[in-house]
Amino acid sequence: MKHKTHSRRDFLGSIARMAVAGAALTLAPPILASQAHAALAKSRSLTFENLHTGKRLDIVYSLGDRYVPEALSTLNTFLFDHYSGRIGRMDPKLFDLLYRLKLTLGCEQPIQVISAYRCPSTNQKLRETRQGGVAKKSLHMVGKAIDMRLADVSLKDLRDAARRIRGGGVGYYPKDGFVHVDTGPVRTW
Repeated sequence: MKHKTHSRRDFLGSIARMAVAGAALTLAPPILASQAHAALAKSRSLTFENLHTGKRLDIVYSLGDRYVPEALSTLNTFLFDHYSGRIGRMDPKLFDLLYRLKLTLGCEQPIQVISAYRCPSTNQKLRETRQGGVAKKSLHMVGKAIDMRLADVSLKDLRDAARRIRGGGVGYYPKDGFVHVDTGPVRTW
């Protein structure tokens, strides 16, 4: 499965070109142009590295208070179930949680993805072959969870920051080298 890498600069450039072209065609009042500029200024972006595919993605997923549908679709594809090849639908709130984590930690490196979306059959196979750590009703199956690490942040610091944010569940797996975060109920393990 091939994944196209999009740079933040390319994405912002295309949004800016669309905004300028749209303003020129419709002779939009100056307030709309300033609103478009404000949305660009308040953009939220994330950078991922998929450890199973070696692919990297740098993407703006939100402009102002609006999610970018094309970016969400790209993220769904990038965070696919690497066991089955299936693509799920990720919860945009998970991206907001990851964004807050990176800001809190001052992290510059990509989010290293261990596991994101998991289809039910993959989840069941993992439950059968691993000793614990895979929930029967895993939030990975509904796109609300990611197992991750950050190259420039210790697992302990990542875990502690996620717990302080209280955006959902936080699992700590130091032996396996990752932290699980999800947008479910607040809980820790």
